Amino acid sequence: MMKAPKILLPDEATSALDAESERLVQDALNRVMLDRTTVVVAHQLSTIKDADLIALVKNGVITEKGKHETLTKINNGIYAS
Repeated sequence: MMKAPKILLPDEATSALDAESERLVQDALNRVMLDRTTVVVAHQLSTIKDADLIALVKNGVITEKGKHETLTKINNGIYAS
């Protein structure tokens, strides 16, 4: 991040952290992600809820995509469960 990359790819950046550490790391990532293309790999929905676009992948196939609010409203959707 020190070299100011144009693309970031954090993979489960906060998965092994307690709640307070997760918040601190997520706040720092949010600042670093500004004006950059960022592809976030995450299992925790809290890490991606503010994303411009969320793509859910199951067995290597995108099964749902959209914004957090839209995905949570899909009946029987993967994201909502």
